[in-house]
Amino acid sequence: MARVLIIGGGIVGLSSAYYLHKAGHQVTVIDKGDMTDNCSHGNAGMIVPSHFIPLATPGMVSQGIRWMFSSKSPFYVKPSLNPELISWGLKFLKKANAAHVEKSAIPLTELSLLSKKLYQELSKEPDFEFDLVEKGILMFYKTEKAGEEEAHMAEKGRQLGLDMKVLSPADCMKLQPKLNLDVLGAVHYACDAHLSPNKLMTALLKYLRAVGVNLVTNKEVTKIETSNGKVSRVWSSWEEFTADEYVVAGGSWSPSIGKLLGLKILLMPGKGYSFNVQDNAEIMQIPALLAEARVAITPMNGGLRYGGTMELDRINNRVNMNRVKGIVESVPKYFPGLKPVVPQQKDIWFGFRPSSADGLPYIGRSNKYSNLTIATGHGMMGLSLGAATGLLVTEVISGKPTSININEFAPDR
Repeated sequence: MARVLIIGGGIVGLSSAYYLHKAGHQVTVIDKGDMTDNCSHGNAGMIVPSHFIPLATPGMVSQGIRWMFSSKSPFYVKPSLNPELISWGLKFLKKANAAHVEKSAIPLTELSLLSKKLYQELSKEPDFEFDLVEKGILMFYKTEKAGEEEAHMAEKGRQLGLDMKVLSPADCMKLQPKLNLDVLGAVHYACDAHLSPNKLMTALLKYLRAVGVNLVTNKEVTKIETSNGKVSRVWSSWEEFTADEYVVAGGSWSPSIGKLLGLKILLMPGKGYSFNVQDNAEIMQIPALLAEARVAITPMNGGLRYGGTMELDRINNRVNMNRVKGIVESVPKYFPGLKPVVPQQKDIWFGFRPSSADGLPYIGRSNKYSNLTIATGHGMMGLSLGAATGLLVTEVISGKPTSININEFAPDR
């Protein structure tokens, strides 16, 4: 049994704590907040084996440049001389090629399917009710170009063993007869699922407290000591924490934690927005993705959660209302019967997705420190991949063979 200190109390940190405790380790989780409002709470709650294409793709470069000239676009990179952004951008450009996309598909699919299986198992545990629904997700499109791209993606998905079907508008209406459509078609990602992230995080926190995992809140890590190729202690202001094994699972704050260790964890925070509308849950039973608009809509807690955008910038507390308006205005173009209004700023949630330059998460041992494991960089799929990452972290620390091959996720790649 090892004493393990996890830095970060999001879905990856708490999932790691869950599986580490199950494996018999003594676990402490430390977080700079109270673990109730991080990026794991406000997302769309989608479990997405369908998302086997990393962010770094050839088409994303030209599309991203076009989007940068619209304040309502789904993707935005704030021009800056920030050296982290420059390093990130150069690696993104290097990896945005067909060979990288092809190479990434299998490991991403294996990671996603493992996570889905673990969520299925977790949902059967007592006190873990988080509304797991396995009806898939519908990716709607309005243009021939998007339809061709989605059909190609569906074919690739089927080659990977995923259940993905191209549907006509009439097929879509059979699945959701109350939903008024103005689309050319959709792809049904029947392999996908969704859940309530708020309920999942609440259940994890309650369970971990009950079994004696030490949850240390509102303590920001300010110093990390190392010696002889190992992490020796962690400081939060004047408080000291020691362990046998250490895990960096700090989400978008992981690079600043890495700096305390002399490590460069290359990722950028991608700000996303979401808001809830307590209406229309009976109209939409299956979550929707809007292909051209890059908007997600999920039935959740008796209403609908709308989410979208990816702003790459430094961590900040600004709410860009134009981005939120872009989400709102896109919805009736696909679903004329759904007309959400722009919410008040106080009702808009935002969080920072830790986005690696090549679109793959970092999971595994650090080459520099023998007792340090890194688990971050999941981008928009943190919740989807959280359970699998937690299990893999546990297997690494326990010295067991990992459930899947994690070489492509090596932190020092």
